[in-house]
Amino acid sequence: MKRNSTIDDVAKVAGVARVTVSRVLNNGSNVRPETRDRVRRAVEELGYSVNRQARALASGMGTQIMLIHAHSPNLQPNSYYNAGLELGALRGCSSLGFDLVTRAVDPDDANRLRLLASILDRERPTGLILSPPLSDDVEFIEAAQRAGVQVVAVSAGERARDVVTAVGIDERAAGHAIAQHLVSLGHRRVGFVNGPAEHRAAALRYDGFREALRESGIEDEPWTSIGDFTFRSGVEAGEQLLGDRKVTAIACANDDMAAGVMLAVHRAHLDIPSVISVTGFDDTPMSEIVWPPLTTIRQPIKELTERAVHLLAESQSNGAPHYDALPFELIVRQSTSPPPEFLTP
Repeated sequence: MKRNSTIDDVAKVAGVARVTVSRVLNNGSNVRPETRDRVRRAVEELGYSVNRQARALASGMGTQIMLIHAHSPNLQPNSYYNAGLELGALRGCSSLGFDLVTRAVDPDDANRLRLLASILDRERPTGLILSPPLSDDVEFIEAAQRAGVQVVAVSAGERARDVVTAVGIDERAAGHAIAQHLVSLGHRRVGFVNGPAEHRAAALRYDGFREALRESGIEDEPWTSIGDFTFRSGVEAGEQLLGDRKVTAIACANDDMAAGVMLAVHRAHLDIPSVISVTGFDDTPMSEIVWPPLTTIRQPIKELTERAVHLLAESQSNGAPHYDALPFELIVRQSTSPPPEFLTP
């Protein structure tokens, strides 16, 4: 029994669903302590080994997991975000006996499906991990699935989650947390620098942000600007939002754009945070280096792809699509404070 035990055996002995066992093995959230204990006792009783199952999967299907980054030749890639995804995937692959390869695909390329078919035919990976915004490209996802490749999407929006297993955070709740923080400080005139329209995770952050404002009695829509997650677009968005000097706080959909907004505020000879508060998203190393240090949302970037590898190894993506939400944290630093009295209503 111990030699041949599977994840289904563990689920049966523990009296839980297969996905619950996977979450416990991957240190996932949303599992009650007593359930976690039952699963661990079943694992010990059966001598179940995740590594052994992954090696068995590898021996039958190949050893390569591919991480596909979305990269446009016209934009500077977010090096920290991409590196975090790669490190997490590498950590997962190393622990389970897989090899990791990475490729880049332009999400705006009209021939992206043909390029995907060529990559899959040539390299035949065991599984595929897609980063945003390719993780929201349903055509791209379904093309990979038709080719017989298991897929896990990182930070996918609701539409993509209907067709593919995904891992991320509760983006809407994270946006809600940022707005709640600003409202708790007394801000009522706020701006938001959003990401590109095709990036659904950023859109969900904005939805949660607006929802928190409405819950606080702020009916007016926030002043908004659109960026592309780069520092330069953050500078331009900041200059736009500061044009009429109505905002007392600017929230941004990532840290790079927040750093750009901070430069625009400094150029306008305004103080952060006594005149303008600024927030970011991701908690990249830069958020502690900029001045003042940036209030932001910490999302577990490395853990996202590490979990994706485990989902592929457990063949969870072959079942009904589901979304594994990892915990996030609001990190409050010196870039936010109550608004100046002369700008409050």
